[in-house]
Amino acid sequence: MTKEETKQLFKEAMGNYPTGVTIVTSTDMDGNPVGLTVNSFASVSLDPLMVLWSIDHKVSTIKTFTEQGKFAVHILAGDQQELCKTFANKNVDRFSTCHWDFSENELPIIEGVFAVLECKTFKIVEAGDHTILIGEVTNIKIDEKDPMLYHRRQFGPIPAMFYSLV
Repeated sequence: MTKEETKQLFKEAMGNYPTGVTIVTSTDMDGNPVGLTVNSFASVSLDPLMVLWSIDHKVSTIKTFTEQGKFAVHILAGDQQELCKTFANKNVDRFSTCHWDFSENELPIIEGVFAVLECKTFKIVEAGDHTILIGEVTNIKIDEKDPMLYHRRQFGPIPAMFYSLV
């Protein structure tokens, strides 16, 4: 099997692995909000509370996220597909398309999401063509909504059948 064939199989396998969908935000050195759609998000630790996510080295805001020292992870609600797509697109004023405000920690917080985890950067790890950011959670807000699920290149609310498994 060629390297390209292996890469394609990897993409197919990972695209069929259901994940949640997030938008990660921070501010640039001038205090302007930045953000992007991320599905490479996971919990790491309960003591202390920690999460991780990864960013491609090609993303224009990588220096902002690796140097700012803090970020907010927004776990999207099931009805926020358009917001998800907007923050995944390039060359668009992402924050003009949603309601948001700065938190007490001076992080841009998007309204209407399922949950927000404000974090201070704990560790940064280089891994292949991505950088992994591990954050210690400093503040959590949860709304009574269904979270978004990404599966087979589709976005949407978690199907009711999953609730019977909990």
